[in-house]
Amino acid sequence: MPSFRTVRPAPSEYNSFYDGYVQSVPDGDFVQTLTSQKQDLIDWFSALSEEDAAFRYAPGKWSIKEVFGHLIDTEWIFTYRALRFARGDQGPLPGMDQDQFMAGANFADRSLEDMVLEFAGLRSASIQLLGSFSEEILNRSGTASDNMVTVRALCWIVTGHCEHHFNILKERYVS
Repeated sequence: MPSFRTVRPAPSEYNSFYDGYVQSVPDGDFVQTLTSQKQDLIDWFSALSEEDAAFRYAPGKWSIKEVFGHLIDTEWIFTYRALRFARGDQGPLPGMDQDQFMAGANFADRSLEDMVLEFAGLRSASIQLLGSFSEEILNRSGTASDNMVTVRALCWIVTGHCEHHFNILKERYVS
């Protein structure tokens, strides 16, 4: 595996808002982490019943299924950003309002099995795409949410966002 995929992005490569995500990624090759996360999440969500997936640990908090939907939506958005910047597109990309996305989603109406299938396909595509990037491509950048971000940082943010929310699911939703 090329060593450049183990280089954590510098704080200058992304908005400080994402630092917790970047720092939560274990040391090593981000593609290997994406791959192990894929199976861990598939196994975890596949073991839940629809009733379990509707659980909220507090009033006003997202259900387990909604957290999963948020993970899927965010992976679509951040891998799309990475693709655009990897291909040299310099056009600024808009932000993502997670609350607006959640308000427009229908996660409660979808089966957990359907969502697991979407995640599995999306994550496989993410692994192929992000894993195909050379060191030169990882160093490319663009503007999203009014902030400069490198392709490398987006790869780590996708990985860390998943790590962050999966840890929350295990800590707050399942005893």
